[in-house]
Amino acid sequence: MFTLDYKSRLPIYEQLYKSITRMAALGALDEGEPLPSVRALAQELGVNPNTVQKAYQMLEHDGIISSVPGKGSFISQGGSALSQQREIALEKLEEAAKAAADCGIPKDEAMEHVNNQYSGRDE
Repeated sequence: MFTLDYKSRLPIYEQLYKSITRMAALGALDEGEPLPSVRALAQELGVNPNTVQKAYQMLEHDGIISSVPGKGSFISQGGSALSQQREIALEKLEEAAKAAADCGIPKDEAMEHVNNQYSGRDE
């Protein structure tokens, strides 16, 4: 269900957080859909349950999932995952644009890099 890059410098819990958030934002995980239990997902991914628990705690803190004691964790209602992803992406884009401008990168060169990231994707 979720894929991880064990060679990445990004911690496993952050990869899991991003993967679940992205899937929820894109509609691959429906609102109200249950997530695997911490133990089941840890076993499936071959990671420590504490790693999965940390990702789930971050997701719950950010309103992307909700947990019901004795029932499990579920994708939150109301599309918060998509709005959360958009907000984070726009903040990062602003920061990157400011950094590029501060470094003297011309606007057309910066836009070329942005356009390269969008090429081949459905808009």
